Amino acid sequence: MPPIDATALPPLPAPFWFVEFFKVLGFTLHMVPMNLWYAGLVLAVVLGAFGCEHGRRWGSRLMLQMPILVAAGINFGIVPLLFLQVAYAKAFYPATILMAWFWMAVIGLLIPAYYGVYAYASGLRGGAEAMTPLKRAAGWCSAALFLAIGFLFANGLSLSTNVGAWADLWERHSVAGAATGTALNLADATFWPRWLLMFGLALGTTAAWTVFDALWLAVREGEDYQRWALKFAVSVAIGGAAWASAAGAWYVFGTWRPEVREAMFAGPTSCLTWLTGVIPWLPAVLLVWLGRGKQLTRTAATIVAGAQLAALAVNAISRQVVQNVELRKLFDPGVSAQPVKVDWGPMVMFLTVFVAGVGVLVWMFAQLAKAGPEVSS
Repeated sequence: MPPIDATALPPLPAPFWFVEFFKVLGFTLHMVPMNLWYAGLVLAVVLGAFGCEHGRRWGSRLMLQMPILVAAGINFGIVPLLFLQVAYAKAFYPATILMAWFWMAVIGLLIPAYYGVYAYASGLRGGAEAMTPLKRAAGWCSAALFLAIGFLFANGLSLSTNVGAWADLWERHSVAGAATGTALNLADATFWPRWLLMFGLALGTTAAWTVFDALWLAVREGEDYQRWALKFAVSVAIGGAAWASAAGAWYVFGTWRPEVREAMFAGPTSCLTWLTGVIPWLPAVLLVWLGRGKQLTRTAATIVAGAQLAALAVNAISRQVVQNVELRKLFDPGVSAQPVKVDWGPMVMFLTVFVAGVGVLVWMFAQLAKAGPEVSS
């Protein structure tokens, strides 16, 4: 019997296209704030301790925004996780059972990481005297904990498609036939480049957020800070694109199985594959081109932010296609393998809450953007 019995799949409570669309959309929206905890938080505490005046100011600005960014990222993260469990339960649950203690540890790591962000931000609000060594250490601990959370998530998601390793991991991490939940997917060749690729994309998001924040939300900081922010963003964007390209090349050409490589470089899908590899450079190129006059406009900053959002969306779409190909030998995650029995009540409730939540966030940022010039004047 195959590891996944496709005949036992329950009906999907929504059309497969609906599940896939919101899984990808939710993951894209989740990646924006998540990238800022993942890479931006590290840069913020480093510059806060060792940076120049503008660097410390940038770190302070991001850390003061971080409690809201963490909250937004957690809530957006529920959406892709929900639909992952709906359509890919047969792959998701065995993987997370094998590494159950590490998977549950995400909650144990997230809570102190969240409190650490608040502690660091409270020190910044209170001035130099309020920033005690303990609060500064809390920021460093939060940065390390969010990196660890990313490490564990990458383990779980890569293990969900590494079905060939399940039997061996179960044998080595079981007692009397029961999984101990202590396995990790470290031997999987795809794990390390996937984890590192996300950090490269996170650097690009941090660069895009830097110019967006400087032009829309940091009006009181002055033109000197905006010029520094542009130079800093260019450096981070180029570094992030190079990092993502290196990790992506390792992932594609060094770890993809033959059937995945064949599917991803065949026909129209090959365009998606090459676009995924190239598009992380788009925000960096735009930053260099639009900022050639030493100063960006609000329109230019918005274009750069949109380009980075597009890069994240293309990566999410490509990742979803690869996931479907990797699981194809075991079960077809589409309609052909799973009948659909639409449950309209939860669908309507989800759509209502999702649209309302996104609308509230858009309204919040719009109010911040409008408040900036008034305060400055």
